[in-house]
Amino acid sequence: METWMSRVAGAGTDLPAPHVADSHDLIRVQGARENNLADVSIEIPKRRLTVFTGVSGSGKSSLVFATIAAESQRMINETYSAFVQGFMPTLARPDVDLLDGLTTAIIVDQQRMGGDARSTVGTVTDAGVLLRILFSRLGQPHAGPPGAYSFNVPSVRASGAITVERGASRAVKTTYTRTGGMCPRCEGRGAVSDFDLTQLYDESRSINEGALLVPGYSVDGWYGRIFGGCGFFDPDRPIRRFTKRELHDLLYKEPTRIRVDNVNLTYEGLIPKIQKSFLAKDVDALQPHIRAFVERAVVFTTCPDCGGSRLSEAARSSKIAGISIADACAMQISDLADWVRERAEPSVAPLLAALHHTLDSFVEIGLGYLALDRPSGTLSGGEAQRVKMIRHLGSSLTDVTYVFDEPTIGLHPHDIARMNDLLLRLRDKGNTVLVVEHKPETIAIADHVVDLGPGAGTAGGTVCFEGTVAGLRASGTLTGRHLDDRAALKETVRTPTGRLAIRGATANNLRDVDVDIPLGVLVVVTGVAGSGKSSLVHGSLPALFGEKAVEPAGGALVSIDQTAIRGSRRSNPATYTGLLDPIRKAFAKANGVKPALFSANSEGACPTCNGAGVIYTDLAMMAGVATTCEECEGRRFEASVLDHHLGGRDISEVLAMSVTEAAEFFGAGEARTPAAHTILGRLADVGLGYLSLGQPLTTLSGGERQRLRLATHLAAKGGVYVLDEPTAGLHLADVEHLLGLLDRLVDAGRSVIVVEHHQAVMAHADWIIDLGPGAGHDGGRIVFEGTPADLVAARSTRTGEHLAAYIGA
Repeated sequence: METWMSRVAGAGTDLPAPHVADSHDLIRVQGARENNLADVSIEIPKRRLTVFTGVSGSGKSSLVFATIAAESQRMINETYSAFVQGFMPTLARPDVDLLDGLTTAIIVDQQRMGGDARSTVGTVTDAGVLLRILFSRLGQPHAGPPGAYSFNVPSVRASGAITVERGASRAVKTTYTRTGGMCPRCEGRGAVSDFDLTQLYDESRSINEGALLVPGYSVDGWYGRIFGGCGFFDPDRPIRRFTKRELHDLLYKEPTRIRVDNVNLTYEGLIPKIQKSFLAKDVDALQPHIRAFVERAVVFTTCPDCGGSRLSEAARSSKIAGISIADACAMQISDLADWVRERAEPSVAPLLAALHHTLDSFVEIGLGYLALDRPSGTLSGGEAQRVKMIRHLGSSLTDVTYVFDEPTIGLHPHDIARMNDLLLRLRDKGNTVLVVEHKPETIAIADHVVDLGPGAGTAGGTVCFEGTVAGLRASGTLTGRHLDDRAALKETVRTPTGRLAIRGATANNLRDVDVDIPLGVLVVVTGVAGSGKSSLVHGSLPALFGEKAVEPAGGALVSIDQTAIRGSRRSNPATYTGLLDPIRKAFAKANGVKPALFSANSEGACPTCNGAGVIYTDLAMMAGVATTCEECEGRRFEASVLDHHLGGRDISEVLAMSVTEAAEFFGAGEARTPAAHTILGRLADVGLGYLSLGQPLTTLSGGERQRLRLATHLAAKGGVYVLDEPTAGLHLADVEHLLGLLDRLVDAGRSVIVVEHHQAVMAHADWIIDLGPGAGHDGGRIVFEGTPADLVAARSTRTGEHLAAYIGA
């Protein structure tokens, strides 16, 4: 059959004129002013890979996420029916004059995955579903449909009249059965909880005297009224005088209808109530005060019935070639891919091919060391982002816009090349790929580069360069000048003042590791992702300090990682660092009023949004939405509070300042506040001069959170500091600044241990410990110990090869 292409090819010079539909090949942005963007206008080519560069705080995320991606999502929401839109808040249009040529945007960010205790790597990708279908087809003895192999599906048996209609016929069944794979004892969590009763109640007091110690169960609260008026025990008698029956009703009674103050209610024992309201969620997703209670009151142990597999006995007993689904989910994914490859069953060939493709995607993306039963909440930001990528690699969608936020975070130089290949594959399928990135290896593969700056905050927000990578190098911008920066090995290294002796480390994939970590120097622990770096440092060092086995340390162990800072969405750099206290006192003294007025969490809060600055709307099955409070316009304070000034600024204007601006403001003149100026100096030292004082902590990247933690510890004396990839999110020009800070820490008598992939930090180290040679069970061994010069000279490991290439040796 003659195709359109063959007709065109045979038409010689009589080619048809280009169709007007093919002319929409650009995303046009005109007059973007979100956050610090200064009226930015750019054109981004579609179906190409565009990398956005610039120092932290230069406006990259404001342009890519808060403008382009936000408008795409807003327009998608408008395609829903009027009925559905009625349940959704209206998303504000980004502050931009014109956006043209947008396509559907898919954001692949570094937000933690999983707000549920049962969420695993298998459940958040297609791999778990495909594996369950495979076992339902081939598993012997047969356990049932795919749900019978799912730890999220409980078994249900019901009796009674159930009418089933099929066409004109009706059948009445007296029993109903659904076979699920959930372990009935732990309810699919893999762990059972044991309660410390002394943390639940004070037995010396009565219910009415406030015996219940559970958050939200105060005497005056709703639950306090229920427990005080249920009638199952005397609320005025101390709990230690309860009978066995009364204590059982207090702790374990099943749901029972009661009437309190003429209101029909349901009473339930304290422990099942806590299990449903607190323990059904991911602990790290709980509010800080509730999380603290759970950590005090609850001890989690592996479920004795399922051995932590989360599955029922029937699901565990069904096997394929001697392997149960629990065994398969516990395998390292690279091994599971090999096992699936060996299965040759024609009846499920398409299913095996799809499963094999998904598992191979994990390996290609550098996550072959994970297991499908790994809780998704334990993944790092970089791992979470790469897991999300797997969903899209096999997608049939084309001509969409993928937006990535530093996809190379957490990747060894050996793995970055594979990540680059995946980004190019997404582009070659006809998609537009937008990447915010600092690593020169990823910038190098860009078809188009947009460099923002020249500085951060108010000193940024303009486009310094648009064009090719070669053009960026010749542009003279800050990024262009530093793109080919290469750190040199230090001529001399420091002499250790002592050693930390780790013996027989076996955490996770470590293979009985013995290693001495030098003290008083800069030590870099490196290796490919999944080689055992974090297991060695975070799993072994705290135990040493807990046993007080290390005298030369000179102080406590300070471990600073990139996990979410434990605080509410009201928390910001000013509250976290203690900076807000001297600021409030300075405002109170200057105006003759109480300091509490200048706290958005206290008396000065806007009554409409309670000081949050935004109204949060929970959309149940969809992501929640925050809209700016119309009363205070996002300022968070009551209008009367903003009439008080210090140095000509009100409190909301001060919280909107960047660290650099605030340091200048509080350093001299009427607003001079030495205590605030000292804290601001520490924030600037760790490279956070561009952060605004009132920026919610939930919006900070992993690297920013880590550097904020580091700033709070800079005043401490002595000790051993452990940092986890402090270069994450740092511009090339800022890495040198970080190295200077690490040097100052060591020169001040501290021991610094850094888990890092950046070659500049490796080259600057006094001592390197390299783990590997691979990831998962292919790693877990020390493959090199020594100076960076020795590592480069030996070239015996992947790290050594990449470091030698980096410094040009």
